[in-house]
Amino acid sequence: MEQAVESRRSHFEDIRARARDEMAAIGIGAEFIPILVETFYGRVRAHPELGPVFDARLSGRWPEHMERMKRFWSAVAFKDGGYDGKPVMAHQGVANINPPLFQVWLGLFSATLDDLAPTQEAKTWFMATAERIARSLVLSLFYNPADDDPGRGRA
Repeated sequence: MEQAVESRRSHFEDIRARARDEMAAIGIGAEFIPILVETFYGRVRAHPELGPVFDARLSGRWPEHMERMKRFWSAVAFKDGGYDGKPVMAHQGVANINPPLFQVWLGLFSATLDDLAPTQEAKTWFMATAERIARSLVLSLFYNPADDDPGRGRA
């Protein structure tokens, strides 16, 4: 049993080491995550469409959300295991959320990366990751299999 635990620990350390190396290769260190999160969500809060949606959900809880997002992006980039949330559940029931807002979110994220990412490779990596996350959330929150029914809409 102890050998299995050690093997598992070694496996996860290998994953974290590869992630650190991958991030370093594109110019990203751990210090980038708080800067990205603080800058991006500052812009979200000021955005005329996104700000009200986020404020309605997070009023009085912004500091906790910011720390959660820092842990989230650190876990995504560095595979450090620091995030244990459930993103789909967190977004269920958010008032006035809709699929087009995810495109607005992605546009703002892209603009933030334009200003902050140290390399084009870093921007590409973070954008591809954000796009996968957004696509997953949109599918989880809004997908209706009936929309794919080829017979739907026939008279």
